[in-house]
Amino acid sequence: MTINNKIEPSLELKISDWELDFYSRPIIESNGKKRWELIICSTRSYKTKDIFLWNKKCPANEVNSVWLTKALNEALDKAKKEGWARPSKVRFWRSSMKSIIKKSLEAINIEALISRRTYNLFDRIEFLEKEIYPKEKGYVRGILAPTFTSRMENSPKPLPEAVRGDALTISEISIGELKFAKNWPIEFGDIFPIHQELNDNDFIPGLRLFSKDRSLALSAWFSCLEPIKLIISKNQLILEASEDDKWLVTDLPEKDANLLHKKFLENKKNSFGYQFISIQSTPYIEKFAGFWILRDIEMIS
Repeated sequence: MTINNKIEPSLELKISDWELDFYSRPIIESNGKKRWELIICSTRSYKTKDIFLWNKKCPANEVNSVWLTKALNEALDKAKKEGWARPSKVRFWRSSMKSIIKKSLEAINIEALISRRTYNLFDRIEFLEKEIYPKEKGYVRGILAPTFTSRMENSPKPLPEAVRGDALTISEISIGELKFAKNWPIEFGDIFPIHQELNDNDFIPGLRLFSKDRSLALSAWFSCLEPIKLIISKNQLILEASEDDKWLVTDLPEKDANLLHKKFLENKKNSFGYQFISIQSTPYIEKFAGFWILRDIEMIS
């Protein structure tokens, strides 16, 4: 009797977090009810070139955690068949759906993270709202559901003294350089592949922080922030983060604030709104204690 001890090599699973939106869409179904739909996509990363996409319509009378939990399990099964590992966390940003989404993710033992750092999801929703929904029967032009905007009313809080660093500067980096970010030595942060069709010679604005003795501590703190984007409000440089946090980074002279605001607007048109935050011990060391790619995205409104 011959026993075959040959073991099939295990397939390498694709790894990514997920981004999720569960809400109504600009379509009235045949029964007169708004369409509700679950939209899931994987987070862009250097670990895989693929993107996992999954949509499922929800009956208007079943918008609850029971339906969502079942749908999430279906999505996990589909992802597994396509070679994806189970995500460790799922980001979402609709605060009105917080209870249902958190309860459903808790039921399947996946971490729920309330964050607007869901850039791939924003692109996906924009594509659906521009290219898909208008072609469907029952489409209603205009807004049926609130969308993400940067126009939050809460006032910015000053950055804690302990994480302001020794110095900061407003700087620029070229698209060409940013395309090689995956090769940089980075302790904390979040980087992802950027659109390859962008001109390598274009520059994107960003914030550089320096702290000789506490650069790693600063980076760890910023890593928990879920930084979203930098904006100019009057003469203030503000960092938006997480669900609806605003942090006052620094006050700027009026002339500098106007120039930077203009640069941010130009960048949003020409370079998909890319920005960055870097943290180093000194300007001269070729190593980042922290580095984040950000995007300033405005949803359809």
